[in-house]
Amino acid sequence: MGMTTSTFPLPSAELQQNPLIAFGRGICAYSEVKPTDIAPAIDFLLERAQHAVDHAVAPATPSNWNDLVEPLEDATESLSRSWGVVSHLNSVADTPELRAAYGEMMPKVTAFFSSLGQNLALYQKFKELSQSPDFSKLHSAQKKVIENSLRDFRLGGAELPDSQKPRFSQIQDEQALLGKAFSDHVLDSTDNFVHLISDKAELAGLPEDAIAAAADLAQQKQLQGWAFSLHFPSYYPVMQYSENRSLRRLMYEAYVTRASELAPQYAQGKLEWDNTQNMLEQLKLRDEEARMLGFKNYAALSLAPKMANSVEEVDTFLTNFAQKSKPFALKDWEELTEFAKSELAIVDGLEPWDIAFASEKLKQERYAFSENELKQYFPLPKVLEGLFGVIQTLFGVKIEKANLPTWHADVQSFEVKNASGNTAAYFYLDPYARSGKRGGAWMDDARGRRELPSGEIQIPVAYLVCNFAAPVKVNGVLRQPTITHDDVITLFHESGHGLHHLLTQVSALGVSGINGVEWDAVELPSQFMENFCWEWEVLEKMTAHAETGKPLPRELYEKILAAKNFQNGYMTLRQVVMSLTDWRLHASFDPESAKGQAVLDLSRSIADQFNVIPQAPISRWINTFSHIFAGGYAAGYYSYKWAEVLSADVYSAFEEAAKLTGSVLDEKTGARYRKEILEVGGSRPAAESFKAFRGREPSIDALLRHGGLVTQ
Repeated sequence: MGMTTSTFPLPSAELQQNPLIAFGRGICAYSEVKPTDIAPAIDFLLERAQHAVDHAVAPATPSNWNDLVEPLEDATESLSRSWGVVSHLNSVADTPELRAAYGEMMPKVTAFFSSLGQNLALYQKFKELSQSPDFSKLHSAQKKVIENSLRDFRLGGAELPDSQKPRFSQIQDEQALLGKAFSDHVLDSTDNFVHLISDKAELAGLPEDAIAAAADLAQQKQLQGWAFSLHFPSYYPVMQYSENRSLRRLMYEAYVTRASELAPQYAQGKLEWDNTQNMLEQLKLRDEEARMLGFKNYAALSLAPKMANSVEEVDTFLTNFAQKSKPFALKDWEELTEFAKSELAIVDGLEPWDIAFASEKLKQERYAFSENELKQYFPLPKVLEGLFGVIQTLFGVKIEKANLPTWHADVQSFEVKNASGNTAAYFYLDPYARSGKRGGAWMDDARGRRELPSGEIQIPVAYLVCNFAAPVKVNGVLRQPTITHDDVITLFHESGHGLHHLLTQVSALGVSGINGVEWDAVELPSQFMENFCWEWEVLEKMTAHAETGKPLPRELYEKILAAKNFQNGYMTLRQVVMSLTDWRLHASFDPESAKGQAVLDLSRSIADQFNVIPQAPISRWINTFSHIFAGGYAAGYYSYKWAEVLSADVYSAFEEAAKLTGSVLDEKTGARYRKEILEVGGSRPAAESFKAFRGREPSIDALLRHGGLVTQ
C-alpha cells in the first residue's frame, strides 16, 4: 500500500483557483500567473513536500518503492513543476514584480531541496531499500533512480556531521542567489543599452531587415531614427555587415563590457551590475562545498555524476584538442588579417570589432554568397516543416499543431503522436528575441514522463526557447520571419534536447528523458541533430525563398557546404579556450587568495597560451559567461566538446547507412538510435547506450573529419 494523496495537506478554496496550483498534472495557464500568485502557491507546495518527507522518514513507513519513493516523488514533482513555471516565466517574461516574487521564494525552494539532500534519515531509508530483497524486484530504471539518489545524498551533504550541515545549506542558498544575481546583471546591462542613429548614411552595409528591425526598435522606445540594442539579433548584424567602423567599435565595446566595472562608461550601465566580485564569491563557495565533501576541488566534485573519470583526463582532453586545432586556427587568423589588409584597407591591424565584418567579407569573396542572401531561403515556418519532416521520418512519429495555453502571442505549441496515433508528448516553441526575455537558446522540461500511482502514464512536455529576430514590417507590410543558417542549426540543436526529453520510454521520473543523463553526455542528442542542417536532401525540402518561394539552389548549397568549415579552426579553439577557462577556474584556481580581477587574469593567461587571436584589453567576456555562473555548466562547459565527439561518431552511423540506402534519413538506423539512446534516457550509463548503438567505444576521428581538422 502506498501513501494516498488524501494524507497530503489540501489547498484552500482560494488556492485551488491559483493558476500555479490549479493546473495539477495538466498544463499551466501561463498568462494568468500573477506575481502575487507565486508566494502562496509555492509556500503551500513546500509545506506539502515537507509533509511527504516527514512521512517518508517516519519509522512506520516501509522502505519500499510504493511507500517511500513514489509519494516523495509525487510531492517534490508538484513543487518542481510549479516552481519550473515560475522560473520559466522569469526567463521569458521578466518584469520587476515577477523578478521580485521569484527572488523572494528562491531561497525557500533552494533550502528545501538542499535539506532533502542532507536528510540523513531519508538517506538511511534509501540505503535500506537498496539492501532489501525488494530492490531486486525493481526494474532497471527504478534501480538506477535509487543508485543515483544514494550518490546525490552523498553529494548533497547527507554524510556530513550535523555541525557542518547548516553551513553546507547556507552555501547552496548563497550560490543560488549569486547565480540569479549574475543572470539579472547580464540581462539588465543588455536591456539597458540602446544606441540611436538619426542619419541613415551611418547604416551603410546593413541588410534591409536589420535596418527595419532598428526602425521598429526606435518606434517601440518612442524615439526617432534607428535604434540598436545588445540583444544578439540587433547587435550581430552590425558587427557582421556595418561599414561604419566606429559604430562597430561602439557596439563591440558596449557588448564586451556588459556586467563589468567598465560598463558604465560604454553603455549607460550601473556599477552594481558588475559581476567581478560575484564570480569570485561563487568560486569560493564551490571550492568550500567540494572540500566539505572530501574532494580536492570543485572540478573533481563535478565529475562524480559525469562520464569522464578524472580531472586530469578532462584537462588532457581539452589541451590535446587545443593543440590539434591550433595550427588550423593560426591559418584562419593569418588568412583573415592578410585579407583585411589587402582587400579592406585595414592596414593598422585587425581589431576585435573588425573580425566578424572581415570574416563575412572574406566568406563572401571566397564562396560568393552572404549570410543575408542565404537567410532569405529560411522562412521559419518552412524550416519548422523541414525539421518536423526529419523527426517524423527518422523516429516514426507525427507532429501536429496544438492549442496549449501560452505566455506570449508569438509562442506556438505542438503535439507529438506515436505510430498508433496516440499523443506521446507536447512541446512549446518560443522563437523570437524580445525585451524581458533572456538571451540564448535552450530546452527545458515543463513536465517529465512518469508512471503515476494510478498506473496511468504522464506524458512529457518541453519548452524550446530561441532568440531569433522577430518578423518586421518593410514598407508597412509584415514580412515572414527568416532566420540565418546558424539559427537553423540552433533550432535543430534544441530540438535534439527536446527529443531526448519527449521520446523517452522510461517511466521512472528520476531517469526519464534527460533526467539522470550524465552532464557530459547530455549534449549528444542535440549536437547529433545539427548534422542534418548540412544535408542536401534535408535543406532542399526546408527552404523556400521569402519572396520567390523557390528552394535553395544546388549551387548555393555547394557553396555553404564548402564554407562549412570556414574558420572552424579558430571557432573550435575559441570553444576549447572557454572550456579550459571554466575547467581551470574550478580545478587549479585558488579562490581563497584571489582578489579583484583574478578571474579575468586567469582567463587572459589561458587565452594567451592557447588562442591565436589577441584578446582586447577592454574585453570582460567572462563577466557574462552565464553558462558557468548562472546556467549549471560550472566545471562542465567541456561537455560540449566531449559530447561532440560522441555525436559525430553516432552521426557517422547514418553516413554509413547512406552509402547503402542513398539517404542519411535512414529509418532503420533512426529506429535503432531512438531505441538505444533517446528512449532509455538516463536509465543506464551513457557509455553503455553509446556502445549499444555503435557497437564499440567512441572515436574522435569523425569529429575531426567533419570539422575539417585533419591534414589532407
